[in-house]
Amino acid sequence: MKLQTRQIVISGLLVAIALVMGATGVGFIPVPTPAGAATTMHLPVILAGILEGPYVGSLVGLIFGLFTLQFMPDPLVVIVPRLFIGVTAYLVYRATKKNLGLAAGLAALVGTLTNTVGVLGMAYLRGYYPLKAILTMAIAVIPEALFAIVITVPLMLILYRVVGLDKQEKSLIRS
Repeated sequence: MKLQTRQIVISGLLVAIALVMGATGVGFIPVPTPAGAATTMHLPVILAGILEGPYVGSLVGLIFGLFTLQFMPDPLVVIVPRLFIGVTAYLVYRATKKNLGLAAGLAALVGTLTNTVGVLGMAYLRGYYPLKAILTMAIAVIPEALFAIVITVPLMLILYRVVGLDKQEKSLIRS
């Protein structure tokens, strides 16, 4: 696999955004559940998947997962599920991209669900939390998903119309 210059640049920008979000606390919103926080750090991963495809999405997801090792030092729980956020966002976006707004919204929703279900599912399977605690933490997916949709849809519309992503033939956002 060979990454194009554009993919490397977009990866770097989105990794930087994820690191700033994590380091400043913007990526983790405190909530009164056993998890302690809802996340917004999955947004750069979703955007990476939509904009540049599954490999770049996985790379940004890996950085997100590595950053969260400080909260739970089990890579199976915090890294592996996050490798798939950008992949699922890309697949949903690509399947529905005839309507840009709908495609971006569905990709944001599925990427968010991939993060929450993946991390909480692995935490449950690894025995870190009982099912009741997992279900309580899962409630955070509702505001996370809404936030992801509200951010991703207008951002993609802006990128398409202002930056002209729709005119770039070499992008992975093609049929």
